Amino acid sequence: MTTRRDFLRSSGCLALSALLLPLSSEAAKNTAKVKDVGIQLYTVRNEMLKDAVGTLKQLAAIGYKELESARSEKGLYYGLQPKEIKKVTEDLGMTLRSGHVAVDKDWERTVAAAAETGQDYLICSSLPSRGQTVGNYKRNADIFSKAAEDCKKANIIFGYHNHEEEFEQDNGQVLYDVLLAETDPDQVKMEMDLGWLVLSGHDPMVYFNKYPGRFPLWHLKDMDKSKMQSTEFGKGAIDIKQLLQNADKSKMKYFFVEQEEYAGEPMASVKHNYNYLQKLSL
Repeated sequence: MTTRRDFLRSSGCLALSALLLPLSSEAAKNTAKVKDVGIQLYTVRNEMLKDAVGTLKQLAAIGYKELESARSEKGLYYGLQPKEIKKVTEDLGMTLRSGHVAVDKDWERTVAAAAETGQDYLICSSLPSRGQTVGNYKRNADIFSKAAEDCKKANIIFGYHNHEEEFEQDNGQVLYDVLLAETDPDQVKMEMDLGWLVLSGHDPMVYFNKYPGRFPLWHLKDMDKSKMQSTEFGKGAIDIKQLLQNADKSKMKYFFVEQEEYAGEPMASVKHNYNYLQKLSL
């Protein structure tokens, strides 16, 4: 099966109080429920290509509210025009918050299209310049700084999404840390893929504490360690509840459920993950 990482190789403010809705009963005084659940549409990539509007209707019926798109063979928005996907999602009570894109020769058009949708973020989903060296990551940091300037002019926030390879080291330096150090924290944000970070042996809390406010977006996923791939919530090695309980340390504004591999039908996994989150008491 082609994973999202393989595919990528061929970035409005919502306070935590809005994300976590406190319960009113005295017995549940110090607990909260998850609301405004988001999803990365790559999770249902084939469904979106076959019937984008119909798939969005299914996601809305399940309860998903926040959306992040991803490049596809039909373009940035699965064959829909920017204003079209904006209207469809708004009519369904959903919001397109972000999109995974490439910083490439079409970058100017990518930014213009994102501005038409009204989305808040553009996330680079793969390093523009490949190579696991400090020097190359510094080159990518320069590319990101320029891309962030372009986004700012369009009232969009630029960011980068990690996989696991960014946590490799070169000359004693963690390459992901090079990106963080070489870019302006006010201009270049990070969308933390928590599954890949945890499986790489790193602690998200260390990053949240060291780089406050740098991670406004999350990819929330569970991971099967034996297969090194994503799985349904509660079936893998990631403590989903603990991560959400520490969302304030990240200053997280939006999170997107993402799953790349499935035990059965993708939409069944999508429903399972949503229901799993609804049963959590934080």
